[in-house]
Amino acid sequence: MTVVVDTSALISLAVGDVLDDAIAAFDIVTTPTVIEEVEKTAEYDDRHGTAATAVLRQRDAITVQDADGAPFETSRVDAGEASCVAAARDGNAAFLVTDDYRALPELQGLVDAEVAVSPIVLRALVKRDALSAADAETAFETIAAGRDWLDAPIYRYARRLFEE
Repeated sequence: MTVVVDTSALISLAVGDVLDDAIAAFDIVTTPTVIEEVEKTAEYDDRHGTAATAVLRQRDAITVQDADGAPFETSRVDAGEASCVAAARDGNAAFLVTDDYRALPELQGLVDAEVAVSPIVLRALVKRDALSAADAETAFETIAAGRDWLDAPIYRYARRLFEE
């Protein structure tokens, strides 16, 4: 299954220490624009920089796809997300994964793929028996704490994925 993943979601999966599991289970696709954003994030000396460095260590296991189509940005969709929209369209992806909660509705209108936040990957890993439910829950809470989601709308939204 092809899953297009943007910068925020790649960072989240690395924060939750499940990026390797996701790469093993899915064809993870991203774009050169996203890789540039990850490289910039890796320059920071904080948990996001550390996570970005982990993503870059896995770059050879991630398909970096040049996306056709004119790049665009809106007030809610940045360059990385826009490039992922083009990649999802070009590659017939099943999912476009982003952790930009504000952009979700707009992104869903731009692609045929399902648009979701990174915890959907955790749920899918559980369904594929690649991760236990307890490990997925731990990864989710690690992501939420590490990405400052606690008490934020994205936390409540993603939490529902574990209650279904």
